[in-house]
Amino acid sequence: MKLKYLNNYSENLQNQIRELIEKDKLSSYLLSKYPKKHSYQTDKALYSYTQEFKTRFLKKQTLSKVIYDGKINVIHDALGVHTFISRVQGGKLKAKNEIRIGTVFKNMPEEFLRMIVVHELAHFKEKEHNKAFYKFCTYIEPAYHQLEFDLRVYLTYVDRVGRLY
Repeated sequence: MKLKYLNNYSENLQNQIRELIEKDKLSSYLLSKYPKKHSYQTDKALYSYTQEFKTRFLKKQTLSKVIYDGKINVIHDALGVHTFISRVQGGKLKAKNEIRIGTVFKNMPEEFLRMIVVHELAHFKEKEHNKAFYKFCTYIEPAYHQLEFDLRVYLTYVDRVGRLY
């Protein structure tokens, strides 16, 4: 059985997830680690949540907008999108940083929302997925790599069974 979200992980890890799927224990595994979904259900709450991280870790950056976006197809395209727009207004250069997060994150644990927020904020500092990018992600969220893996496991579950929360 192919696990498309886990392609870049070791065969050993993939086999462990396959075994959980075959024994119908993947939902138990996920619920034991992440028993409930978060409460940031509105764009305003999401903006405030993201702004807290931005203020602590990216003091010089501005954050213009953070919203849930139903047009982001998490399963096929992306988890979130960051945009940086520069415009000349009068004699000044205005910069806008925006983050759009797939609506599927409304019904996920806070830890997964935190991981995607950290990921998108890290793009304000590092545009590419390089060593410096992931170093900054783990600076903001030390468990970043574990959360990314678990999110991929969760997406595997969603792909096979449907929503968990």
